[in-house]
Amino acid sequence: MIYATLKSIASYVPPTCVANADFEKFLDTSDEWITKRTGIKTRYFALPSQSTSDLAYEAGKKAMERAGVSADDIDALIVATLSPDYLTMPSTACITSYKLGIENKPAFDISSACSGFIYLLSLAKSFIESRTYKRILVIGAEKVSSVLDFSDRSTCVLFGDGAGACVIEATEDKNAAILDVHTSANGKHQDFLCTPRIQSVSQSIFSDKLESSKSFCLHDSTYLQMKGNETFKLAVKTLVSDVNTILAHNTLQPKDITYFIPHQANLRIINAVGEHLSFDEKQIVISVQKYGNTSAASIPMAMNDLYEANKLKYGDLMLLDAFGGGLTWGSALVHFGGES
Repeated sequence: MIYATLKSIASYVPPTCVANADFEKFLDTSDEWITKRTGIKTRYFALPSQSTSDLAYEAGKKAMERAGVSADDIDALIVATLSPDYLTMPSTACITSYKLGIENKPAFDISSACSGFIYLLSLAKSFIESRTYKRILVIGAEKVSSVLDFSDRSTCVLFGDGAGACVIEATEDKNAAILDVHTSANGKHQDFLCTPRIQSVSQSIFSDKLESSKSFCLHDSTYLQMKGNETFKLAVKTLVSDVNTILAHNTLQPKDITYFIPHQANLRIINAVGEHLSFDEKQIVISVQKYGNTSAASIPMAMNDLYEANKLKYGDLMLLDAFGGGLTWGSALVHFGGES
């Protein structure tokens, strides 16, 4: 039987490290305030000259090297991002594939915010196990700094830039397989976490008709916006429920999991979820203090930290869990199928 396996993991962290104290220069905030509420100490921002595809390229290149494959070996490339190079087209995946030398192969983006990496795994697993493709490069990449309002202390201190990439390929070893992936969404709370689009009708020949329409919505900002308290409460409830569901579906207990890697949004959320699920400290992977919330890149970046610390071994069972704008959420049970 053919299974999908996570053959390699890699990440890229941009060069500019921004400490909490750096925000004190222009915001009414402090290192103590940020640390207490989020657990974040530093985050990294891309250079003005760097685009999301540049970050994706660096992570993707390293993931391919670690998997021992070339551009010719990749059958498809999928990128998850909320901060694409272009507003609507071309996709960041198309640009990244060009930079990596992956030519004449499918390449497309998905938009699932912080749940993006889980959605990528769901797609890759389906493509591999249906034998549509043999090997897929998936990348969660974000230049969140490009959509942040740096006058809003409630959001701009939370996020960072980065990219994480995996090569997903076929295997016959179930002990190296992506066992299960659950994804879901509900647009009811779409305004909890969003990046509105400015809609201008000033130059439209139909402006009078459009402006009189009650259904036409105008926004004055394209910056990321978040209802923090509401998002926090719903995230904890949803993540706990989702983890319990996927464990029960696979007849597993928390003790059976080698590493629990939640989306790295907020240390308080991670701790609350961990306590509800009875994971011990050695199982829970935390990197939010270093990188902040890197959205779709968050989970693969945390996984890569494990790998580079020589803690991730072939066959280790990881439980991944994420929640993001949409609202979207998802969980995955993934054996590591790469070399230590």
